[in-house]
Amino acid sequence: MDKIRNFCIIAHIDHGKSTIADRMMELTGTVEKREMKEQLLDSMELEREKGITIKLAPVTMQWKGYTLNLIDTPGHVDFSYEVSRSLQAVETAVLVVDATQGIQAQTLANVYLAIEQDLQIIPVINKVDLPAADVEGVAAQIMNLLGCPREEIIEVSGKTGYNIDLILDRIISLNDIKNNDSDKTKALIFDSYFDDYRGVVLYVRVFEGEIKKNAEILMMAAETKGLALEVGVLTPKMNPREKLSEGEIGYIVTNLKTTREARVGDTVTIAKNPASQALPGYKHVLPFVYAGFFPVSNDQYKELKEAIEKLSLSDSALAFEPENSPVLGFGLRIGFLGLLHMDIIKERLEREFGLDLIVTNPSTNYEVVMNNGEILEIKSAADLPDMSEIAEIREPWVKGEIILPKSMIGNVLDLINKKRGHQTSLSYIEDRAVIDFEAPMANLLTDFYDQLKSVTSGYASFNYELNGYRAEDLVRVDFLVGGHKIDALSVMCHRSEADALGRETTKKLKEVIPRQNWEVALQAAIGARIIARETIGAYRKDVTVKIHTGDRDRKAKLLEKQKRGKARMKRFGKIDIPSEAFTVMLKRD
Repeated sequence: MDKIRNFCIIAHIDHGKSTIADRMMELTGTVEKREMKEQLLDSMELEREKGITIKLAPVTMQWKGYTLNLIDTPGHVDFSYEVSRSLQAVETAVLVVDATQGIQAQTLANVYLAIEQDLQIIPVINKVDLPAADVEGVAAQIMNLLGCPREEIIEVSGKTGYNIDLILDRIISLNDIKNNDSDKTKALIFDSYFDDYRGVVLYVRVFEGEIKKNAEILMMAAETKGLALEVGVLTPKMNPREKLSEGEIGYIVTNLKTTREARVGDTVTIAKNPASQALPGYKHVLPFVYAGFFPVSNDQYKELKEAIEKLSLSDSALAFEPENSPVLGFGLRIGFLGLLHMDIIKERLEREFGLDLIVTNPSTNYEVVMNNGEILEIKSAADLPDMSEIAEIREPWVKGEIILPKSMIGNVLDLINKKRGHQTSLSYIEDRAVIDFEAPMANLLTDFYDQLKSVTSGYASFNYELNGYRAEDLVRVDFLVGGHKIDALSVMCHRSEADALGRETTKKLKEVIPRQNWEVALQAAIGARIIARETIGAYRKDVTVKIHTGDRDRKAKLLEKQKRGKARMKRFGKIDIPSEAFTVMLKRD
């Protein structure tokens, strides 16, 4: 065990985690030159295209007689639970900061996670070979953040491989793993995915005991049993072994059929001789962004359901339930960890399963306290009970952190206030400001990140976490098209914002709903009270063109006949609402 070192790389998006991991695998000879490609651990097509890590990837390397286990973690805030579980599986964190960008919001968030897990942190400045690199300025930021001396910070270039060996040497020189001498087995699941041919594969870190091939295993939180059909390490291909011992990181191929039976953060033990207590820190991750997914053609509903079931096999954070809309037909209401998570699932459904989808405006979940004390959780405004039976409605709030240049503080504080948020503290790291704030989740969902990038010219970075539910004066705003209420367009919002939201949305709907042969009223309403209205004018045929005389009575008679025809159309006419109408809230002005 004194020859094993477990570490992970943490950084903000695009600071070079996966590239440094590539150089490490090259340097240690884990992957042959001919098999090498950029961002080797980012195996998913979407990851390669977007240039981000979506799923974490472990790899085992050999260096100077030591076994080094690396976990390459995602940098995005939506996957912070995965990052925190990965940090629990290792003893050391390599903190990578881009020499051209300095410390960003997710760098800070991940540092706090690492300090919480009591890890040894190795500070690294990447991209020092770029002309725009400000090595000394970034070093000062890191020293300020971690309180470490300048000589501890390693300057590297992930692209050229400069000084990567110094990181590996530093990892070896740090403390080794403490031995537990326990006959009970405990291993932490830090990731799991579903393989079409083999079943659920678990990525685990063994803390106590050992797991042998063909042993019967028990997931302690899920209380499910399974068989370890194969165990081994990743190099990064699967490399089978007879057993996984204490201190090692590897994989277990099980006979389980879904990742819901073995979630991230659960503890694996041997069924015959189970551990009495699970490893700490397991929590059931609940989604807090919900959107309705409907196929353009109702014939594809069955395919959509099967596709989501397949994706949820390997993504235990996905939650879904059937939804029916009078306008859109049958679909699913799906819960996500955040907007990036939603984008990725939508892209995968369209690419991998060839589906054509309509996605409604994303919303969050609300807690509704009824007059009789019962608490309901609703995921869509359409599910809200009658207002006379409701005592209060609670909405989720988030704690956010924005890092930005000092000169732009005013614009950002103004933006936070517009979103009903308030600043809780303001601090500085060298030439940058850190704004801590609280705001309602629903107001940050649609375009807060875009507006933040816009008012800071792209220099700000943003990170958030859920901070409980608070009772607010919330109302349900319904939208009526031609007098018919469209449930899929209903939204929850604060009473003070309802009028402006109603006016803005009806204006946008007027642009996307096509004109008809009769006049169509677009209305926003709270209960029975109309708060905004726009009218889509009718197409009008000139019926008097065939009259060649100037007889007023004949003209009036024809116009009256046309008017009666339009009134009849208005009563029986059906308005076809295009799919863009359902994502109208996401449209920027």
